[in-house]
Amino acid sequence: MSTALIDQLRTIVGDTHVLTDGDLTAWEQDWRRRVRGRALAVVRPGSTAEVAAVVRACAGAGTSIVPQGGNTGLVVGSTPDESGTQVVLSLTRLNAVRAIDAANLTITVEAGLVLQALQQAAEKAGFLFPLSLGAEGSCTIGGNLSTNAGGTQVVRYGNSRALCLGLEVVTAQGEVWDGLAGLRKDNTGYDLRDLFVGSEGTLGIITAATLKLYPQPAARLTAWAAVPSLQAAVDLLGLAHRHLGAGLTGFEVMGQFALSLVGKHYPHMRVPFLGQEDAPYCVLLENSDSESEAHARSRFEAVLEAGFEAGHVLDAVVAENLAQANQLWHVRESISLAQAEEGLNIKHDISIPIASIPAYVEYADALLRREIPGVRLVNFGHLGDGNLHYNVQAPADGDAKAFLRDQEARVNTLVYDAVLRFGGSISAEHGVGSLKVGELPHYKSPVALELMCSVKRALDPRNLLNPGRVVSLEAAADH
Repeated sequence: MSTALIDQLRTIVGDTHVLTDGDLTAWEQDWRRRVRGRALAVVRPGSTAEVAAVVRACAGAGTSIVPQGGNTGLVVGSTPDESGTQVVLSLTRLNAVRAIDAANLTITVEAGLVLQALQQAAEKAGFLFPLSLGAEGSCTIGGNLSTNAGGTQVVRYGNSRALCLGLEVVTAQGEVWDGLAGLRKDNTGYDLRDLFVGSEGTLGIITAATLKLYPQPAARLTAWAAVPSLQAAVDLLGLAHRHLGAGLTGFEVMGQFALSLVGKHYPHMRVPFLGQEDAPYCVLLENSDSESEAHARSRFEAVLEAGFEAGHVLDAVVAENLAQANQLWHVRESISLAQAEEGLNIKHDISIPIASIPAYVEYADALLRREIPGVRLVNFGHLGDGNLHYNVQAPADGDAKAFLRDQEARVNTLVYDAVLRFGGSISAEHGVGSLKVGELPHYKSPVALELMCSVKRALDPRNLLNPGRVVSLEAAADH
């Protein structure tokens, strides 16, 4: 059966786009190198029609499909299992910009377009596409939508779902739904777009999207501030909202230990206020304004002045030009890479009501340090929208691999139980994938979980699209 299916797939997409031999690491191993699966084949269709034909062929053979974009996910949601029976459906050849509608402020692109290329296409046309994250040079917009990716500008523009006005989707039966009209108002029933966004390829395969564009800002101002506490950072966020309104585009927080890893592994980078003992956290904030540079700067400096007067800010630097602003953002975006250089770690992508973040961190820090002496906590993230990357590193003199093997389940329970205690979510922007699918029954209400499983059963009754991700039908049945 597998030989017949592979022959059929080659007929659909061409021999060179069905990979079964050689080094398939790029498709079979996840970005964090935690898992290596084995695919029956890697199939690279070049059009929506080919995607639909591939899905129909796999459905006919009863073969499950793992959709994949740039394979930059952090929750093992787009790599095959070890059975050697799954088809990896790589969408990277679907990378065209189909249309830009200046009047409607939209851009329609295919799912395999790299996010950075999308940003550049929008900029070339005189517009801004505001989704921005560390992996933008290799992640694809289809993957961003399938995980409802967030990034650094959610505080103003929202996450991927908020930026999407329409989708083209191949269903589990190999049919094509064209919902690319880009209407801002359409109350003709259930919102199918929002159903597929964030579903991680378990309900259908996104092949194209119509996305919002914005005018390019006239001014962009960036500052890095040292703050005396996490509560001070939250208070500074409140000041920024009051002074800047919708102009506040980014508000990041970074713990000193997280920044020390950047200084250690990338000594050529200048990290402002690194090691300043009275400043356990630093904040990176950005304001984009449609008015003049002078007007924007006066409002921006008013935020920092108010922060100094209230004791929320100890010291600050304001970027004098775009190059300096990019350098500051580069430091922030290098934290994850520096943490990887330090060794294997336990990642958490959590959201907490913003007002409760200081109390959560105080509680969770004390709990982990008491339960696992010597543990190192790498805390940073998007404070402006309540999303922390609350990561746990092995003790300095410990074996990172052994720590991950022996402590991950326990650490996750401690962190996630604390998240539940403070009314948060165990996944803010990375998705569920396979890493967190087993956690969901413990932290999602039974009613919500059954509703999700009902949707999965209705749209993919044979469980052939990315099985074992987001929801586990077997686990739900046990509960």
